[in-house]
Amino acid sequence: MTENQQQEVGAEPVPEDGPGESSGIPNNISDEDAFRILWEMKMNKRQKRPSLPDTVTELTTEEGSKVYIVGTAHFSDSSKQDVVKTIQEVQPDVVVVELCQYRISMLKMDEETLLKEAKEINLEKLHQAIKQNGVMSGLMQMLLLKVSAHITEQLGMAPGGEFREAFREASKVPFCKFHLGDRPIPVTFKRAIAALSVWQKIKLAWGLCSLSDPISEDDVEKCKQKDLLEQMMAEMIGEFPDLHRTIVSERDIYLTYMLKQAARRTELPRASETEPRKSIPSVVVGVVGMGHVPGIERNWDRELNIQEIMSVPPPSTLSKAVAFAAKLTFFGLLGYSCYCISKRTVRIILSVPATQYCLQRLSQMGQ
Repeated sequence: MTENQQQEVGAEPVPEDGPGESSGIPNNISDEDAFRILWEMKMNKRQKRPSLPDTVTELTTEEGSKVYIVGTAHFSDSSKQDVVKTIQEVQPDVVVVELCQYRISMLKMDEETLLKEAKEINLEKLHQAIKQNGVMSGLMQMLLLKVSAHITEQLGMAPGGEFREAFREASKVPFCKFHLGDRPIPVTFKRAIAALSVWQKIKLAWGLCSLSDPISEDDVEKCKQKDLLEQMMAEMIGEFPDLHRTIVSERDIYLTYMLKQAARRTELPRASETEPRKSIPSVVVGVVGMGHVPGIERNWDRELNIQEIMSVPPPSTLSKAVAFAAKLTFFGLLGYSCYCISKRTVRIILSVPATQYCLQRLSQMGQ
């Protein structure tokens, strides 16, 4: 996959502001003048010395592009405010968020729907996760969703609010694009599962299943300074170095790569094809969990190749056997449940007086 293709895979452009009354531009001017006015409006709003929150880290590329990384907590109102303020101050050319195409739906759902979705973990979601990621990876994904649902239920707040704010604010900035910067979640889960031994998988699954401690008001306040979800996950995977590598370190590399791709020079908007192409250094805002910021800083000046961390190793013989056993157990229990239900249903039907009368009449007719 080439660099340009990789950029397109993880990008969803936000509709750009066009000429019209909503932009404060008269309808009777030419496209060329409209583009020029919009660009000037954007440049006038862009602060040369922006006043940014403490959660923002500024990085620079060799071409002179500036990247402002907002380190967020996924369950924090203050993180939403940091994202809004940063985008309004720097008027970026590109906004990159820590999402992949498999999680893009959270950008368009309202808070109430997301809150309900996050709390509900059912057989349909389990089947979808297994179909998408395989048995072991699907089960692990559901366990991680359970952790997220536990926090959601305790805090009464749906995750990803900072990404939805970034999406909304980016749509207000003329000529701003919106990129998805995270590695596809099926790749992450499959690589994570492949990195663990059978015993480690069982141990991790048990730890995730038993995670149900209540979250106090102090923990809620700490969410404003630290990502509670990432902190809980760090505590869980701390004893599994290979898991930390696949879930955190490799994604640090991928996020860094995508941010650097987004920070290539920006081609200035043209009113017509005859107008010569011009480009300037870009301004990029990255919205990522604060746990990824140190890793992005470490990888920023390195030559990165994401081909290796995008590959999924084939499952081992033991993993195949465990997956087969899990499938066999699942369908066996499902079949037995259906048998018990049908058997009970038949008994109930036969016990109904009307059914007994009909059977008796049929018996008499046969004689």
